[in-house]
Amino acid sequence: MILTTYRANGPVSSKRRLLGLLLAPVVAVVPLAPVQAAHAAGPSRTGVFGAALDAAPDQDRPAPGLDDPAKKEIAMKLVSSAENSSLDWRAQYKYIEDIDDERGYTAGIVGFCSGTGDMLDLVRLYTRRKPHNPLAKYLPALRRVNGTDSHKGLDPGFTRAWARAAKDKAFRKAQNHERDRLYFRPAVRQAKKDGLRALGQFVYYDALVMHGGGDDPLSFGAIRRNALKKAKPPSRGGDEVAYLNAFLDARKVAMKAESAHEDTSRIDTAQRVFLRKGNLDLNTPLSWKVYGDSYRITK
Repeated sequence: MILTTYRANGPVSSKRRLLGLLLAPVVAVVPLAPVQAAHAAGPSRTGVFGAALDAAPDQDRPAPGLDDPAKKEIAMKLVSSAENSSLDWRAQYKYIEDIDDERGYTAGIVGFCSGTGDMLDLVRLYTRRKPHNPLAKYLPALRRVNGTDSHKGLDPGFTRAWARAAKDKAFRKAQNHERDRLYFRPAVRQAKKDGLRALGQFVYYDALVMHGGGDDPLSFGAIRRNALKKAKPPSRGGDEVAYLNAFLDARKVAMKAESAHEDTSRIDTAQRVFLRKGNLDLNTPLSWKVYGDSYRITK
């Protein structure tokens, strides 16, 4: 469900100078300068005769972000639980209905809408890649209804054509492409700039999917600006938990401004639950509720 048109270090490996003493019939004298250089490069673990030992595991290695494949899979399931009441997000390529939110038809894995432009972009991409497809003939109608909730020129055959297209691998790949281009990559990129870990990256992604990336007062950008008035993100020296609470508070205000989104359980009994538990890396197992239904991801 989308509101506006377009809602997307590993540790630097230390260079370690390996010093070893030359084994010979006589004991060689090791010059002082190389040893000093080695210490200048940082501490090293050495054994007998100065032989370097394997480095200890780096305890400071950052946890995976949402763009890690396993984390991304979790994100897709979380969004699907809220958008489609199912963890099987891949079954949603064929989904399409009008949910009476003044956006026309809502369809596919992230709720592409006929009234917000992203469905039009999706069908354009699909048609460029595969000109002869079940949806191509609806492009003129999608252009006309963009920005409205009208079905004119789409009914009665558009929903059946969408379901047929969803059986086509090319259409499913097009949906993945547009999801990543418009929502996933921009959300993760902005969250990383704000210094947020995987949970915060998901919080941004879920908000961008629903509210869009436009400039109106209920958009993702407006929600973020309102949050910044209340708390600083980690990138500005703020506390991550406090900032995410401020963001979720601002998002709830935006959701309650629309009757179609006034149920805020995807925040109250899902994202806020993870935040209260301090699960900033979005580690499994995860348990949450949306619209009163319970869900769990074990791994």
